[in-house]
This record gives sequence, structure tokens and C-alpha cells, in this order.
Amino acid sequence: MGVSGCGKSSLGAALAVGFGLPLIEGDDYHPPANVEKMSRGIALTDADRAGWLATLGQKLAAAPQGAVLTCSALKRSYREQLRAAVPGLRFVFMAIERAESERRVAARAGAGEHTFPASLVANQFATLESPVGEPGVLAVDATEPLGVLVGQVKAWLPAG
Repeated sequence: MGVSGCGKSSLGAALAVGFGLPLIEGDDYHPPANVEKMSRGIALTDADRAGWLATLGQKLAAAPQGAVLTCSALKRSYREQLRAAVPGLRFVFMAIERAESERRVAARAGAGEHTFPASLVANQFATLESPVGEPGVLAVDATEPLGVLVGQVKAWLPAG
């Protein structure tokens, strides 16, 4: 979890492969109206995210063997909604500075890799309620190499 540009998709994909679990890419489940709003540079509201979060919770609950979800989960209430769907859910918070997030988002938008504009990064930081201190949360430095991040998550999770 974390703001746009922190590397959720890269870390999520690596963890899914490493643990042999399905990957649920949260962005793939935004309804068309949300995608349209974001592509026009309009920030999503709690109401916009409600159905999306419900869908993600259903996807997680439908994977009793486990799954890796990539999701911004910016507010505690969003994380609580996901925890209600899957008790014991754990979060890896990919902490990143705003300037680095903006740089990464601008680079991928310029390369045509993503529809999320860099102009929305400021809103994500304004919306973010840090999960540090919540149960079942590991905070990592999103600028660390992917292999280091994978190792930190694997060391944090219980065996099995």
C-alpha cells in the first residue's frame, strides 16, 4: 500500500511470484468512471473508492489460500474495510517522499505506461493517513532495491 509511484505493482508482482500466490492488481478493478476521473486529473472521493474497496475485499476473501493485493489503501477506514473482509490482513506500507513519487509518476505517464497524472500525487499525500503503528503493518523505504524489499517482507511474514 502507498501513494501512486511508490512501487506497489512491482513489489506486489515479485511477492506473488515469490510466495506462489495470485496477484490482485487493485488498479485493474477501478470502475470506468474512476479511471475517467483520474485520467482527467480529478481526485477520487471516498464515495468513488467505496465500491472499488468492496470489490477488492471480495477478491481477497475469495482467495482463502492467500493473495497479494496492490492497493493504495490511503486511509485507515479503507484499510479497516479490507481487514473486515479478511481478518488478519497484513499491509506493507511503501513509504516514499512526495518529490520522488511525483518524479516516478511523471516518468511513467510520459512513457504512456499509466493514466494516473502526476498532478494527483499531491492529493494522495494529503489523503494519506500513515498506517505506522497499526497492527499488521510493515513500513519499508520504497526507494530500496526491489530485492531488498522482497527480503524485508519475507523476513517479516510468518513462515508457512
